[in-house]
Amino acid sequence: MVVFCPFCHNLLFLEEDVQGKLQFSCNICPVFFPVQKLLSYRHFYKLKEIDEVLGGEEAWKNVDSTEERCPKCSHNRAYFMQLQTRSADEPMTTFYHCCNPECKHTWRD
Repeated sequence: MVVFCPFCHNLLFLEEDVQGKLQFSCNICPVFFPVQKLLSYRHFYKLKEIDEVLGGEEAWKNVDSTEERCPKCSHNRAYFMQLQTRSADEPMTTFYHCCNPECKHTWRD
């Protein structure tokens, strides 16, 4: 919850008063508002899947395969793609996609 001062419109800060109770107060105006009840809120952002970042299933259609063991299903072949994800003086990042049609696990090296 973000609270703003109704007079100067600056952000109100949470502090403790002399009795140990919490209050919102303005650093510019002599305004304070006691906290009436405990408020809490958490929001967890959904991270993008690797396939969404790499272009989805279409990006894996015309790539080569190599002998690389899948960490999920232990299949011995995987498709691979190399992308420059960091600065030019760093090595390229290799992304793997399991050849097993039942697994389709994606990981990077």
